[in-house]
Amino acid sequence: MRSEEAECSVLIESTIFRSRRDDVTNRASLSREILTERAQRFLDAHHHTTPVLLANAWDVASARAVEAAGFEYVATSSRAVAQVLGENDDDSSDPDLIFPFLSRIALSITLPVSADLEAGYALAPHELVARILESGVIGCNLEDTDHHGDGVLLDAEEHAGYLRDVRTASERMGVHLVLNARTDSYLHQVGDEATQLKESIRRGRLYLEAGVDCVYPIAVTRPEHVETLVASVPGPLNFLSRRDGLSIDDLTRLGASRISLAAEMFRLTYDRLVEILSALKRGTNLDGV
Repeated sequence: MRSEEAECSVLIESTIFRSRRDDVTNRASLSREILTERAQRFLDAHHHTTPVLLANAWDVASARAVEAAGFEYVATSSRAVAQVLGENDDDSSDPDLIFPFLSRIALSITLPVSADLEAGYALAPHELVARILESGVIGCNLEDTDHHGDGVLLDAEEHAGYLRDVRTASERMGVHLVLNARTDSYLHQVGDEATQLKESIRRGRLYLEAGVDCVYPIAVTRPEHVETLVASVPGPLNFLSRRDGLSIDDLTRLGASRISLAAEMFRLTYDRLVEILSALKRGTNLDGV
C-alpha cells in the first residue's frame, strides 16, 4: 500500500508537469514555472489596494471574451459550468467530466484561471490538487456546504482539516494553489443574521489558520456585515456582487479584496438569449432584436 506522500510524488511525475500536447487546444500543457508564476500573480492581486474583480466565465468562448475585454484573471462559475454540461451544482459531477472541461478553458487563454470546484467532488486532497494543476488551473473555490451528509454545513474543524491537507498537497507539488474558502452560513440562512455573521467570522478565522488565501462568505447582503467581516477576519475577503444586491462600487468601498460575479454573467447572457428567441418566435427579424 503506497503512502499518500508517495502517491503525491507519482502524480507529480506522471501527470502534472509532463510534456504533452492537448488534443483539443493543440497547445502544450502548462509547465510548473508557468503555473507558479500565474498563481503568484493571482495571489499578489489579493493584497492590492483595489479588489480583484472576477467576471466569471463558463466555457472557452466566455473566457476568451473576458480576456479580450482586458480583465487580468479568469474565474469559472460552478453553477454556470454545471448548466452548460447538463449537471447539477451540488458536488455530484464526475471529475472526469469537469477537469477536462476546465483544461479547455485554462489552455485557451493566457490569463491565470481559478475554478469554482464546489466542495471538491469528494476527491482526496492530493488527487484534487493534482487534477487542478494538470488542468492548468492555479486557484479554486472550495465550499463548506454538506452535500453528501445530513447536515447543512460541514463541521468547521473537519473542513479546516481538509483545507489544510489541500494546502499541504499543493506545497508538496511545488505550486502555491490560491485557495478561496467559501463559507455558506448566509447562503443557507443558518440561524438569524447575527448568528450567520458570527459563524462566518468563526469559520473564516479557522480556514485562514488552515492555510487558505481568501475567505468567501457568499450571499452577504448587508453593508454593515461586510464591514464587520472585513474588520474581524484577518485576511483577504471575497464578496458576491449581484444585480439586486451590493454593487461593485459598494464592495470596493467596504473593503473587499476580491469581488465575484458568480453566475450573474451567465444569467445575463442566458436571459438575453431567451429574449432574442422569444422575439424570433413572434416573427421579428434578427435586425429587430
